Amino acid sequence: MDPVRNPYAPGAGQRPPELAGRDREVRQFEVVLERVAAGRPERSLVLSGLRGVGKTVLLNAMRSLALTRAWGTGKVEARPDRPIRLPIAQALHAASRELAPRHRDPDRVDEFLGVLKAFALQTSANERKGVRWRPPYDVPAARGRADSGDLETDLIELFTAAGELARDLGVGIAVFIDEMQDIPSEELAALCGACHEISQLGVPFVVVGAGLPHLPTALSASKSYAERLFRYVSVGRLDRAAADRALTLPAASEGVEYEPAALDALYEVTDGYPYFIQAFGKATWDVAPRSPITADDVKVATPEAEAELAVGFFGSRYERATPAERDYMRAMAELGAERGDGPVATGDVAALLGRKPQSLSPARDALIKKGLVYASERGHVAFTVPHFGAFLRSQPT
Repeated sequence: MDPVRNPYAPGAGQRPPELAGRDREVRQFEVVLERVAAGRPERSLVLSGLRGVGKTVLLNAMRSLALTRAWGTGKVEARPDRPIRLPIAQALHAASRELAPRHRDPDRVDEFLGVLKAFALQTSANERKGVRWRPPYDVPAARGRADSGDLETDLIELFTAAGELARDLGVGIAVFIDEMQDIPSEELAALCGACHEISQLGVPFVVVGAGLPHLPTALSASKSYAERLFRYVSVGRLDRAAADRALTLPAASEGVEYEPAALDALYEVTDGYPYFIQAFGKATWDVAPRSPITADDVKVATPEAEAELAVGFFGSRYERATPAERDYMRAMAELGAERGDGPVATGDVAALLGRKPQSLSPARDALIKKGLVYASERGHVAFTVPHFGAFLRSQPT
């Protein structure tokens, strides 16, 4: 079949042609937007799940939904080596630019930009290093608002000013934060504190975060009330019906069908994970000679899809690990072979490697910081990437 017409999109954060299986999450966010804009109390939202389940895609879909409601929006991708003050300022600057053309009072817009500038100027020269964006220079920085240097206090004042600007238009502002688990714990606590305060004030402002499975735990550790502050949504693999829709609807738009046995085979190899569905769907399309796509086509395409995943999805992550960290992950994979690649006890990893658990703490902590594993519960770790254990077991030692 024509590869130019291939409808599948296996890319990081790239929206698939059919956002299957996420209707419930989208409807939940629609309710949040409507309630907040109407001045009703509502919680911000946190999405969590393994890599490859489509968290970033869903985050972007929610942002698009907010834009259709005429909200102001901005997006942040958190990084462990970068404080969040300047990225938050950039995101809210983008949101204000979306609202400004519709605002009847330019002075109100300038007032907000002054608060934003005061907030941004609290960053150190080291934080601004390598960042091209600068606060708006055509307005003076506000004095006494969002400029205390205390992040939580300044976030409250900035979020309040942003929400008030949006309220003038009968809408709200939403900030979307990807890789939220990478925000340092002190800054995460400040962000939670600010969200708590503005929710009590009824400001039309929401935060939508996305991150790895341990993000809810990290939030609760930063502020004890965080478990009640956000609406938590676990994003997982697709059920069979949704996985079939993700494959068949894009193909149907190109006049192509699947045999039932082909869909059986694809669900077996992808396990319902959205990224794998796109990767295997693309490879199968490229090798299939004609419609309908058959189970034999899937069989031919599987080695090609697996080879691409081994380099891009799995291999790139494996290469980031040091030899000691790779030993730790291989031990996890070996133990996981007996337990369905679920969480494994850190004590069992140490026993398999013939080491004391304390001596392996640096390797484990480094893997957590690199986003390769996460602490699923006390004393247990698991891979952040689905099927990563199987990948490691397939590699030569």
